[in-house]
Amino acid sequence: MTKGPEAFRTISEAADELGVPQHVLRFWETKFSFIRPMKRAGGRRFYRPQDLTVLKGVRALLHEDGYTIKGVQRLHKEHGVKRLLAAAQGEPWSETQPFDEGVIDQAAEAALESHALDETAEERLREALSALEAAKIRLSRALSDG
Repeated sequence: MTKGPEAFRTISEAADELGVPQHVLRFWETKFSFIRPMKRAGGRRFYRPQDLTVLKGVRALLHEDGYTIKGVQRLHKEHGVKRLLAAAQGEPWSETQPFDEGVIDQAAEAALESHALDETAEERLREALSALEAAKIRLSRALSDG
């Protein structure tokens, strides 16, 4: 019985679908912060469909387009997930001439939503941001008084 297109994949299924060994997927997790499969009890990884799309983009950039790991990190930093999704779909990339934005926007939105924070984590981040902003104000005052 084959899984549907929206089903989660184990690491072995994802590796088979991508044509790379499992250890490569684990290695990519250490190099690319945007690769975050769900982990269940015991550390078992489950890849969502949007995770596989991003991984296909990484694989295409590294294996087909000849980018280095640092190069892919830079592309992601400069252009976000859209660049990776374009590579996954074999779309040409042009900053000035957009490609099929509808498809890419939907996939990008799904990828971003899959990494959304729960309410507790989001609240903790807001509190940390507030504390940092208050510290910045105090530091600015201290420097201007000195």
